[in-house]
Amino acid sequence: MIALSTLTLTARDTTLVLHPDLGGSIGALSYKGRHYMRPTPEDPRGVLETASFPLVPFCNRIRNGSFSIGTQKVKMAPNLGDHPHTLHGQGWLARWSVTEQSASRAVMTYRHQPDEWPWTYEARQVFELRPAGLRVWLSVKNLSQTAMPAGLGFHPYFNRTSQTRLKAPVDGVWIADMDCLPTEWYAGVWRKDWTKGDFVSDTGLIDHCHTGFAGRADIYEDSMPVLTLRASPDCHWLHVYVPPGQDFFCAEPVNHMPDPFHHANSGLRCLKPGEVALIWMDVSLHG
Repeated sequence: MIALSTLTLTARDTTLVLHPDLGGSIGALSYKGRHYMRPTPEDPRGVLETASFPLVPFCNRIRNGSFSIGTQKVKMAPNLGDHPHTLHGQGWLARWSVTEQSASRAVMTYRHQPDEWPWTYEARQVFELRPAGLRVWLSVKNLSQTAMPAGLGFHPYFNRTSQTRLKAPVDGVWIADMDCLPTEWYAGVWRKDWTKGDFVSDTGLIDHCHTGFAGRADIYEDSMPVLTLRASPDCHWLHVYVPPGQDFFCAEPVNHMPDPFHHANSGLRCLKPGEVALIWMDVSLHG
């Protein structure tokens, strides 16, 4: 179990709990006493039990943790048990520093020193809580002397019942293999029609990246709206994760697809020395 550092923000009936030492994560988001993200347990075993965490400087998996950029070859060790494909970058496994704080606003930063990821960067999260809403900015600045590949995303967990529905305009999906790596792009609807607001419940695992995300996703309990998620314009991908038999699911706005070094037009970009990339996520709560 992990001893949590806790930072709490409030804006009227809305409360946000942050855990800087646990991946710079969100611990809980509640409005009028109702949790709108899956709350972190009192004694979590790790960041995967939080309400949301940042993805920086890349999202999802890199096949065998290996890639080349120019003449440089990079090899990273597995970072999720014995799963061979390095996941989500470094920020989610790091301690973040609180650099600003007020009643409804907080800033957290994480500075990475070169290791298996051979670049220096600083990641920054800004949380602004408002009555019935939250906006989070996530940025990364390349502090190295050479160009650095960089991707960003958010990994929120939402509550799920048999009546939970997700509506999100998308135009296709990357079908994944048994290791959850993308293998083939499928145009249109596959398994679930999120464009029309399909039920999230399913008998098998859903762990797929959807393309053409238009920056808005709505969550309902049957016909009743629960929340609206919006993301910055460059988050053209929405990764949906639905583990069977669990009471949560993830709808992750990201600015590139999984395994981005091994696919063309993946969305991953390179930052020049001193350059900054930034995305945001906005959550409006309906109660």
